[in-house]
Formats: sequence, C-alpha cells, structure tokens
Amino acid sequence: MSAILVIDDDASVREVVSEMLRLEGHEVTIAENGREATTMLAEHDFDLVITDLIMPEKEGIETISEIRRTDSRIPIVAISGGGRLGPGDYLETARYIGADATLAKPFARQELLTTIDALLES
Repeated sequence: MSAILVIDDDASVREVVSEMLRLEGHEVTIAENGREATTMLAEHDFDLVITDLIMPEKEGIETISEIRRTDSRIPIVAISGGGRLGPGDYLETARYIGADATLAKPFARQELLTTIDALLES
C-alpha cells in the first residue's frame, strides 16, 4: 500500500481520484490547494503526489517547484484541464520544473493507474 497525496481544488476530482486509488489499496490524503499540501508534506511522508496545476492560493506549478527543492525523490503526477493557455502548455511547464508524469483532464481510470504503478515501481 502506498501513501498518495491528491491535490485539487475541484471536490469532484478529489473524490473520484481518491476513490480510484483507495480501490487499488492505496492510502489517500487530500488537499484543496498547494498551501494546504505544503503543510501535509511537511508533516507526513508520501510515496507519490498527484497535483492539479490550476488552483487558487498556490498553484500546482509552485507546489511542484517547492517539492523539488525539498524532496527530489518523490514522484509527482501533474494533472490539468487547461485554462487560458490550454492543458498542453501547463503540462509541458510542469514536466520542465520536475513533474515525473502529466495527464490531461479528463483522463481514463486505467491511464491514471498505469502511470502511478509505473512511478511507484521505479
């Protein structure tokens, strides 16, 4: 069982992703934004982080940068539905600053699980 932190400001995304992961036997913690996630990351050890990129208070790009400054080993999956630049631009930036994998919303359940399994095994 792996400890996974899911960061997304959209409650429905948090619920769906968390449920998918729990059904696979993972222990899931959720955060509504990067600021909340930063506190959780300081207090707990996680095996993997899934973060949305466009959120209020502290965006995913900033959160990824902060994680990489403090813990270069934890796998990070960046997810995004786009925004003013479009999902590809945000996802490309996320990879550049340290995300190990990226998924454009909406993504298929199997796509998420395959990505997570590959990162946890490496």
